[in-house]
Amino acid sequence: MIAAHGPRLAPEGERRKQFIAAKAAMLEGRARNGQNREHVGSRGERPPLFQEVRDIFVVEQGKGIRLGRIGVAKGVAAAALLWQAAQPAWAAPAPAPEDLLPPPVPAATPTLPPPPVDAPAVDVPLPVAEPVMRWNRADAQALLAYIQTVESEGLIPADYQLSELRTALLAGEGAALDTIASRAFAWLAEDLRDGRTPMDARVQWFVVDPDQDATPTLQLMERALSTGDIAGTLSGLLPTHPDYQALKAALAATPRADRRTRDLIRVNMDRWRWMKRDLGDIYLLTNVPEFQLRLTVKNRIIRTYRTVVGIPGRTATPQLAETVTAVVFNPTWTVPQSIVMGEGLGPRLLRNPRSAAAQGYKVTRGADGFITVVQQPGDNNALGRMKIDMPNPHAIYLHDTPAKDKFNAEVRAFSHGCIRTERAVELGMTMAILGAGMQHEELVANFNSGKYTKVPMTRTFPVYLTYFTMAQDINGKLGRFADLYGRDKPVLASFAQARQLKTTQRTSEEPVVQLDNPL
Repeated sequence: MIAAHGPRLAPEGERRKQFIAAKAAMLEGRARNGQNREHVGSRGERPPLFQEVRDIFVVEQGKGIRLGRIGVAKGVAAAALLWQAAQPAWAAPAPAPEDLLPPPVPAATPTLPPPPVDAPAVDVPLPVAEPVMRWNRADAQALLAYIQTVESEGLIPADYQLSELRTALLAGEGAALDTIASRAFAWLAEDLRDGRTPMDARVQWFVVDPDQDATPTLQLMERALSTGDIAGTLSGLLPTHPDYQALKAALAATPRADRRTRDLIRVNMDRWRWMKRDLGDIYLLTNVPEFQLRLTVKNRIIRTYRTVVGIPGRTATPQLAETVTAVVFNPTWTVPQSIVMGEGLGPRLLRNPRSAAAQGYKVTRGADGFITVVQQPGDNNALGRMKIDMPNPHAIYLHDTPAKDKFNAEVRAFSHGCIRTERAVELGMTMAILGAGMQHEELVANFNSGKYTKVPMTRTFPVYLTYFTMAQDINGKLGRFADLYGRDKPVLASFAQARQLKTTQRTSEEPVVQLDNPL
């Protein structure tokens, strides 16, 4: 059972925490005796999230669901963590969605000269202008000492003006030391914060890392020099996710002779730097090559779900960082025109309305002859009984599926880009509890109605579609995953070359492939 951790609770919170622990023990006892039922009182008799998340571990039964008879002990533990993390959300409803990403650090007022008037307007990557500041000998020596340790972070000390900095230190303080030390600090800060890999080697990586906005290089250098804490400022840029520390430990334990393993570790350490340093308190994260999705609270995995991802090639799942804005019970599916007209489905169904109705399709022909086919809600709908909305230009989302046998395959790359999610109904209901404060009566009514019901989030959640070929699996064991889409090769190649200067490019410049059939 996972124990809840966090700051010390107020007296009332302590009593609730004790109540949860007592109920967990009681329910585990009942489970051992074959008694998993529990009286459910009126709203307000216990923390709603405790009750509702426990109940959300559901069993689908035909067209309905029954609640609370499986995974009760695990559900109590999960609820304890989720309830504690989500306490602020259960006050009065917020007028606008609450963003669960950590608040950004206020950016420093830029003091660099503005770009030339005739500079290219937009969408043209420009070289990043690094500041030059005054460095004394002690600070420059501290920087030199830190650079010599960055191999432990999967980086290459020689990339950061190592020999030039030594030479400048021998010459003493002055303009040369200022220039070399400023450049070395800026390059190292950029790579620790944003990753060493150039953007053109990050295939289908559309995650925009906001860290450079929250902690711009100018602000970092000012802080380091004003405090004299060079090492602390740079170390504060390292990713906070436990996987990064696990990879770092593996790198330290891997013999230098095993270059292939060391290179793979470094590639995946760098991928963590491509993302936001702190992913948030509650978030969803899927590792595409692992075929798994995690519901995570304070970097602790609460629930896991098998996934089906995009087929390699044009329909490969891209890497994104988006926001869950709504869940849809009993979604409809608008059939893409590649099927409606390309495969002749539309005209066929118009000729046979009875067949259309039997398959759950609603077919309409516009005045201009345009045929639209919409699959109505139901167990056979292509999106299953639940869709988790995360608006993005790629039209990628998480959803249920009627083809649940696909989750039993070892390699689960069958979709057209979207993430088919095992037990998506359970996940969607959990999101509705955490993000919209729904009670279990509403959840069951929405599901069993069979009608399209969209539940907007009043508290939003980040969702990350990542790509790691070495990472901790859902059981916490560090391992390798097959490079499903061949995305390691360009990153490995970039590490074998000299470091490239950073530009203003923030994400992949590859065309956005918005598939008309992203299932």
